[in-house]
Amino acid sequence: MEYSTLGSSNLSVSRICLGSMTWGKQNNQEDANQQIDYALSQGINFIDTAEMYAVPPSPDTYGKTETIIGNWLAANPERRKEIILASKIAGPGLPWVREGSSITGEAVIAAVDASLARLQTDYIDLYQLHWPNRTSPHFGKHFPNQFKFSDFDAKKEEADMLEILQALDTCIKAGKIRHIGLSDDTPWGINTYLKLSAKYNLPKMVSIQNEFSLLHAKDWPYLIENCVHEDIAYLPWSPLAGGMLSGKYLDGKMPEGSRWTFSQRNGIFRDTPAANEAVRAYMQVAEKHGYTPCQLALAWCDQVDGVTSTIIGATSLEQLKEDIDAFSKPLSDEAISDINLVFKKYPMPF
Repeated sequence: MEYSTLGSSNLSVSRICLGSMTWGKQNNQEDANQQIDYALSQGINFIDTAEMYAVPPSPDTYGKTETIIGNWLAANPERRKEIILASKIAGPGLPWVREGSSITGEAVIAAVDASLARLQTDYIDLYQLHWPNRTSPHFGKHFPNQFKFSDFDAKKEEADMLEILQALDTCIKAGKIRHIGLSDDTPWGINTYLKLSAKYNLPKMVSIQNEFSLLHAKDWPYLIENCVHEDIAYLPWSPLAGGMLSGKYLDGKMPEGSRWTFSQRNGIFRDTPAANEAVRAYMQVAEKHGYTPCQLALAWCDQVDGVTSTIIGATSLEQLKEDIDAFSKPLSDEAISDINLVFKKYPMPF
């Protein structure tokens, strides 16, 4: 296993981050235990979760994933020091989470305490803002005319961000969290937080996790360049485009028990004719070069300049093993060239 430094922090994280959002919905405690044990045996030391999980989000599944991880930690207390544990506070919009209200300083402090209780740990290594208070171009809202940037008050947003940073600083000084990061944010969000941190001598955001895959690479080059030069770790989530790049959803297929058979909060926006065509083309490249479709997509993600650790999730141990193996199979120049030909034809298929 290879490791990278998590942005400007002193944390060394594996190139693979174990995602957990299905634990508590599609996966039970036993499944999660097996996945954690196997991941650690393969050198993975980075686990990502969130107060909102499991998904699809609902009042019934809120906090379940953290609880499952907490049960594992309680049964294996001596192994806590081996893990870089990341969690997230939910942004606005979920009625059962703080009545759907925006993130505030008070909310941060309460959410950190609640996550610590569910996780049965004294500290969280990386605490992230799951999505910003303002509308951001994520979760399918990445085309013009879906919303207006000018609709939010930037000065008010900046004041709210300062309050959030101050609360995160309080949690760091109390020893409850070690480092802080962003999720589903933009260069404006990154740079505003950096400006506030410098001006008020507050902790710096060390990472951002955004959706990034062969079907959705809009963060390259602009946001990722920002991360590289500001020493912010870039953590791709959904590197298989919600499973689309596996090929299992081609032409409207819905395998029993798969994620797309569950209610989707934002609709299955990745399932488009162009995305299906792109997946077919990538599957041909994978077969030519001796990869499974999932492995090709993950190996590509891992080699992108600026990527620190790729977040992967699986509903079965077999799937997890296949995905982890991708990171020990670097792409040849010819494979990258073949991928680039498909990518240029389908740069943004959904």
